Amino acid sequence: MITQRLKPWTRREFLGRLTAVSAASAFSLYPEIAAAEPPPETTSINIVLDPNFAILCYGPQYVATEMLKLEGFTEINYTPYLENQGPNDANVVGVGNADISTAWAGDLLTAADNQDSVVALSGMHLGCTEIFAHEGIQSFHDLKGKKIALYAEGSAEQVWFSMMLSYIGIDPQQEVEWVIHPYGEWGKLLAAGKVDAVMMWPPDSQVFREQNIGHVILNTTTDRPWKDYYCCVISGNRTFVEKYPVATKRALRAMLKATDLCALDPELAARAVIATGFPTDYERAVKVFSEIPYAQWREYDPEDTLRFYALRMHKLGLIKQSPGDLVDRVADWRFLNELKKELKA
Repeated sequence: MITQRLKPWTRREFLGRLTAVSAASAFSLYPEIAAAEPPPETTSINIVLDPNFAILCYGPQYVATEMLKLEGFTEINYTPYLENQGPNDANVVGVGNADISTAWAGDLLTAADNQDSVVALSGMHLGCTEIFAHEGIQSFHDLKGKKIALYAEGSAEQVWFSMMLSYIGIDPQQEVEWVIHPYGEWGKLLAAGKVDAVMMWPPDSQVFREQNIGHVILNTTTDRPWKDYYCCVISGNRTFVEKYPVATKRALRAMLKATDLCALDPELAARAVIATGFPTDYERAVKVFSEIPYAQWREYDPEDTLRFYALRMHKLGLIKQSPGDLVDRVADWRFLNELKKELKA
């Protein structure tokens, strides 16, 4: 992917622009509230960022760098995904390699089903993924008997597809063919008709549209029921959350302020995400931040999302624990409930 070089802003320039955004809007993006609270118990925080699987819908957690500094964090580290496990942020958080990070809700439930060391803290945004198919596939119902590309068995895409197929009455275990291919080859394979459908995440979904690779047959941002639930949620390591509650709240506040910023000023957010070293083009980042419904994190209940996914995943045998028990154990909304009051729109 070609990335666009930008003249870097100084921290003073970024904060000046951030102050202007705050003054011109109803959102609290500046640190007056944080100044009245105790300092974080730790000034170091680890977040997931892997350039080999760069998922831009998670952008607010990278945009949040300067906001994390305003919250008292002086050492902000980025850690890659676990070897041979693909892009599952919740697994990285669960094993303790990261303290807080965004994750797809299904990945969070999968990680929580296997270990007791990850908790859900907040929703971030609603749908962002898109299903691309070749010309012969006109609707999602046409996928019966077709080839769907995955990078690995049990991947987020397979879980997503399985729930979607089951929702319309197609058996994902018997009535489609799963084929394993490297993620970077999916565009070529789809264009050549060697696979029938793929699920893409930003910014790669934008690349597919720009290059006219296949066509979109389902968009979780616009199509029900998926558009009515969070796609990505913010998770934390249970030990970190319990040991450092002030730091957890401050880190979550920084990420939610950054989520607001992505909605309010996609251009500023795009500059901020590129400054972290995220491998994307500026114009494409602006487009992603403009398309994803970041501004709605206050309006939806993340527990509804977890229960919606958990029921379907359990029915398909993708999680073993009772959906109700699993959601009750993984959910920790105390910081979110406080921040909803503090960061009113």
